[in-house]
Amino acid sequence: MALTGIEIYKKLPKTNCKECGVPTCMAFAMKLAAGQAELSACPHVSEEARAELDEASAPPIRSVTIGKGDRGLKVGGEIVMFRHEKTFYNPPGLAVLVTDEMDSAEVDRRLKSFKELEYDRVGLLLRADLVACKSTSGDAGKFEALVKKVQSEVEGGLILISEDAGVMEAGLKVSADNNPLIYAATSDNADAFAKLAKDNTCPLAARGKDLNELVELTQKLTGAGLKDIVIDSGARGLRQAFQDQIVIRRKAIQSKFQPLGFPTITFPCEMTDDPMKETLIASTFIAKYGGIIVLSDLNGHSLFPLLLERMNIFTDPQRPMATTAGIYEINNPDENSPVLITSNFSLTYFIVSGEIDSSRVPTWLLVFDTEGLSVLTGWAAGKFVGDAIGPWVKKCGITDKVKRLKLIIPGVAAAISGELEEELPDWEISIGPREAAHLGAFLKQL
Repeated sequence: MALTGIEIYKKLPKTNCKECGVPTCMAFAMKLAAGQAELSACPHVSEEARAELDEASAPPIRSVTIGKGDRGLKVGGEIVMFRHEKTFYNPPGLAVLVTDEMDSAEVDRRLKSFKELEYDRVGLLLRADLVACKSTSGDAGKFEALVKKVQSEVEGGLILISEDAGVMEAGLKVSADNNPLIYAATSDNADAFAKLAKDNTCPLAARGKDLNELVELTQKLTGAGLKDIVIDSGARGLRQAFQDQIVIRRKAIQSKFQPLGFPTITFPCEMTDDPMKETLIASTFIAKYGGIIVLSDLNGHSLFPLLLERMNIFTDPQRPMATTAGIYEINNPDENSPVLITSNFSLTYFIVSGEIDSSRVPTWLLVFDTEGLSVLTGWAAGKFVGDAIGPWVKKCGITDKVKRLKLIIPGVAAAISGELEEELPDWEISIGPREAAHLGAFLKQL
């Protein structure tokens, strides 16, 4: 039975050292109880307490990391069925498939798409995460060569796909250091694949013919000491696969059923030959509840909407998206260029900066930290106000860049102009348009 936050707190060291990233041990205990943190974040917990708290501190769906470094992908770790209950934490990984019997030019084309199809959206870099290398030949040498080629050309994580332990071992020989996902252990090869996963300390995917067989398989693998597991129910029809995803999530989160408490992997690439239908199937699993989604190919017109869907679903609704505060140069401003100020709400920043850029007027844009709130909301919350903005403008460094001290504030925040005049007596405070769409004409008049 899961422990309460108070029960967990009694077993923590109570040092309030903040090394876990949380201000107090009590706050950390509450996060553990809610499944929002892992006990490994506490450097001072005793081994005895660690053994007692492991079960209570683990999220109902285990977190599994594939790859290493900046391109490492973390999947799982979810604690709710629906985003509005709290939030979703780890976006599903999108993978592109290559095989060892595929024409070399086709492999190169898919890897090129993997590297080049990247999109900057509201300050986030959207892109695919993994390359799935599949042995269709059964030849260990061919598979090893494919894995070696992929690993040398891309920075993303790898999925190694084969049911032959000898072939898989050849792929791991050249990629184990990159922590690839081994796919897949089945009822026929579970012992051999469990040994490969343990010897190479890599995550292992388990595939059953149905959920019942999958449960038996994960119990066998966890009994062998494996923890980092990704699961596949084996369904290759949309309806059954969709139902399986929901059953797995519901059993793991609502019933705390540990044999299904792992992130999932799905294969839209094996469910249809129609690229557009494959995209629709992939979009279904982004919403419900795929951990990894393997695509047959990457094309901009289909990948971009999938990336946007993923971003929208996995953006925390309780935490505004914020841009880094500071001075932004747009259209190469000089000492005579106007100075505008706005909040660091990402959407506000990108709309305002886009309108300034379109105007072609060289401009200094000051982005003030409102903790991710828009201008009007920030003003109402007491964050976009004169006595906060004034001192920041003085020390942000803009006075060293401009000759004329004139600050243009958003029209919706005109009420703060008097406060700013008191805080910045050397500056001329001017009120800009209420809507960002009117910035172009306003700047051109200047």
